[in-house]
Amino acid sequence: MDDVNGTDDLDGTDGTDGEAVFDGDVEAGLLEEELRQAAAVLDPLPPGLLQIAVDAYALHDLDARVAELTFDSLVDAIPVRGATDTPRMLTFSAGEVTVDVEVTAQGLMGQLLPPRPASIEVLGGPQAGAPLTADDMGRFTADTPPSGPFALRLRTGRDVVVTEWLRA
Repeated sequence: MDDVNGTDDLDGTDGTDGEAVFDGDVEAGLLEEELRQAAAVLDPLPPGLLQIAVDAYALHDLDARVAELTFDSLVDAIPVRGATDTPRMLTFSAGEVTVDVEVTAQGLMGQLLPPRPASIEVLGGPQAGAPLTADDMGRFTADTPPSGPFALRLRTGRDVVVTEWLRA
């Protein structure tokens, strides 16, 4: 097919000396590399974000069951007039396991149902949170509230349950 200059451009040549105008794969690869370099200089990835991404991938558990959020007091509760600084109540469910969590400015408080001992990690931010331990009644507490997105990972014997990610 002829272009506006009357040359045939279907074979990838410019119609003058038969030299290739572009090699699509090589050209695209070079352009992609130039764009990566420009983005690294003009809009660099914050080191904290990169660390969060690496940690999130490292914490990935293929065998973990995801506990679905079934109740969030910010969405599901009826507001009480005059109440201020009320704790956020969350309920997560994964099969027969339920996790109730209360998030306050002072920290986290929760219970695993049915009650059982467990090790718990508060996931979020570039540093891993201090490990928590649920007692025989399934109760656990953390002295610092999560900041930013967070999730909980519970290990009960051979079971691993990870909650959905939420903003504190």
